[in-house]
Amino acid sequence: MEILAFGVQADEKPLVERAFEGRHEVRGLDVFLNADTAPIAAGHEIISTSVNCDLGAEVLSDLAAGGTRMVAQRSTGFNNIDLEVAERLGLTIARVSYYSPYSVAEFAWTLAMAVNRRVVRASIRTRDFDFRLDGLMGRDMHGRTAGVLGTGKIGEAFARIAHGFGMRLLGWDVTENPACLDLGMTYVPKEQLLAESDLVSLHVPLLPATEHLIDADALKSMRDDAILVNSSRGGLIDTAALVAELREGRFTGVGLDVYEAEAGLFFLDKSLEAVDDDTLARLVTFPNVLVTSHQAYYTVDAVGQIIATTVDNVLDYTAGRRSENVLVPRS
Repeated sequence: MEILAFGVQADEKPLVERAFEGRHEVRGLDVFLNADTAPIAAGHEIISTSVNCDLGAEVLSDLAAGGTRMVAQRSTGFNNIDLEVAERLGLTIARVSYYSPYSVAEFAWTLAMAVNRRVVRASIRTRDFDFRLDGLMGRDMHGRTAGVLGTGKIGEAFARIAHGFGMRLLGWDVTENPACLDLGMTYVPKEQLLAESDLVSLHVPLLPATEHLIDADALKSMRDDAILVNSSRGGLIDTAALVAELREGRFTGVGLDVYEAEAGLFFLDKSLEAVDDDTLARLVTFPNVLVTSHQAYYTVDAVGQIIATTVDNVLDYTAGRRSENVLVPRS
């Protein structure tokens, strides 16, 4: 059986092909699944998708009409999939429930320290042999407060690194993580966390209840010199409201690995095109903002685990087995 994999990055392609070797044929495509590319999947019972693929009602209907019966998503998040439509069409949808939390947590800290210590600005200067220190002053993290919104596996890993820096830990989640409590974390209301934290890092999934979790009011409640990091999902932050606050000269730094309108932009080369997203265009002009292209998960360890689980999901489907990774059917 040939499996069609959409949105496969160049570094990822040999790993995907090697993982399926001897089991199924796999064809990796660098294009993302959307209404325009869905016809490519015709005749393929199984396809694999990435988080920036469009699996809304129209695309799912096209897939089902073309003979697709199983979608193996290569990510933990699935906010790009209309699960109700998928179930109605009789599709099987599986995701990757778990991969290395350290990949994302470590990258979140990379963003935090890069904006804190002005690493990008310093690197640009030294390329021009400008070795002045003006405007490069950062601050110690030791003794300051880290606020962790979402204390699951990734949030816990982020908190452990913060603990290593000697930081006070505040947490917010629907349930308390005993491992975080052992680190000395205090769980507080979101409003208190935002008001007291020098560094705020987001590690919650994007759900209807968490969309724009950091809205205009939340941003205004944060310290003027706070650092904000988002390595989870772009929709957690009201980006227009964030730009408005940045225009007022607020925040020591903002590190974003995700963006709420990243579909159709991230993972693609747009360097020779006019990008018509005015919000993103304004966002990247701020000297205290660092935007990266959804790469926090992109380590050989995490990607290897993602692909291995995707293979298992496909093998489970072909064998008629069900695992915890199956989102649809629900029972």
